[in-house]
Amino acid sequence: MKMSNIPEVKLGIIAVSRDCFPISLSTQRKNRIVEACKCDIYNCDITVENETDMEKAVAQVKEAGCNALVVFLGNFGPETPETLIAKYFDGPCMFVAAAEGDGDLIDGRGDAYCGMLNCSYNLGMRHLKGYIPEYPVGTAEEIADMIHDFIPVARAVIGVSNLKIITFGPRPQDFFACNAPIKGLYELGVEVEENSELDLYISYKEHANDPRIPEVCADMEKEMGEGRYYPELSERMAQFELTLLDWAEAHKGSKKYVAFADKCWPAFPETFGFEPCYVNSRLASRGIPVACEVDIYGALSEYIGICITQDAVTLLDINNSVPKYMYDENIKGIYPYDIKDTFMGFHCGNTPECKMCSDRAIKYQLIQHRLLEPEGSEPDFTRGTLEGDIAASPITFYRLQCDSDGELRSYIAEGEILDVPARSFGGIGVFAIPEMGRFYRHVLIQKRYPHHGAVAFDHVGKYMFEVFKFLGIKDIAYNQPKSLPYSTENPFN
Repeated sequence: MKMSNIPEVKLGIIAVSRDCFPISLSTQRKNRIVEACKCDIYNCDITVENETDMEKAVAQVKEAGCNALVVFLGNFGPETPETLIAKYFDGPCMFVAAAEGDGDLIDGRGDAYCGMLNCSYNLGMRHLKGYIPEYPVGTAEEIADMIHDFIPVARAVIGVSNLKIITFGPRPQDFFACNAPIKGLYELGVEVEENSELDLYISYKEHANDPRIPEVCADMEKEMGEGRYYPELSERMAQFELTLLDWAEAHKGSKKYVAFADKCWPAFPETFGFEPCYVNSRLASRGIPVACEVDIYGALSEYIGICITQDAVTLLDINNSVPKYMYDENIKGIYPYDIKDTFMGFHCGNTPECKMCSDRAIKYQLIQHRLLEPEGSEPDFTRGTLEGDIAASPITFYRLQCDSDGELRSYIAEGEILDVPARSFGGIGVFAIPEMGRFYRHVLIQKRYPHHGAVAFDHVGKYMFEVFKFLGIKDIAYNQPKSLPYSTENPFN
């Protein structure tokens, strides 16, 4: 399914030039970058030397529809107008500088290596955000590569600043892990709309006999395949899917994109007549995450991953250890992991169908069946979960969280889902992350992260780190190698 709930990045590039350097140096170097780019980029024909130029150039790229910008120091650069671009342009700006080597070192020297230092200094003095790559000085081809890497970062930053998270219901009882101080959302520019489960139920009832229901049912049947769904539940689930999609469209308000964080138990299944997990998975596959258990920062984390990868993500419990017999039979000597590097990620059934093995099917939630339905009875309203093994894949496990003190913090860890049968229920997979045991103790436990983690199905830690850094997250934890102990790690162990 197409990711319709994320921004499309329209890049522009503006060259800047200090007036004591040849303006042609910046202009020509910028044009070579545009030629080297593997993506569409709007080439602003104004090279900025002063504030008047800056105003004209920003107006031009805005008129062209640009929502992300490359500011290129082709020479030393004018410190005031080049940094004011970031102030007056409505979108993320990347600052890069030209390497020498395309001319002599007398008339053809640009000193952009030096100018980048003053550019950064002035951005800081003005409290302006500018995205500066790890090594921001390069040839045309090298800067073209930097621009390619900037696109997913820009897409996530634009998405977050235009996001509304819609919630239904308070967190379930004893789920303090889904605590969500709103302060952190506002700091990121995210809006939140909190609703009652009754609001959702009223809207759901209004969608009874919606003429679009048969079409959604047919799509569900096609997606799952014969014998892998409950035909008698399809209309109810289709009605719910349309309820959420219509609510999202009607409640965007001033924002362009939406994510949900919904209360899915214990009252939901008995009231609506099914578990919402499969519907949640379908929305996630379209770029509209629906986080379980009113996990607002889980929804935010998922959305960031969708923007970066332009692909489906999921939200899982960091759930249980891998039994030794399973490790000995299926992992030891086959994969390069210690048993403490492994764990099982699980949720009731919210992972998109496209990320699961062929054994996936709509089933019932075993834990809720034990809790809510008569002992020994056939599952009824606890049906509706999408269950099966999650397919083997490289992954990035990550989360952005506002802690109980109101501080934003995050973690990122790359690893993989192993091609190992999980032998359990729910949407579940066997995960491996290098040094997970130490990461679990000295990041997840030590920094009091909740049990939910977002999963992107690729190695995108490089981009995730840059997004969190640009958003101003000071604490970005990761799975440190043994050679780099954590500050809380006992050196005598």
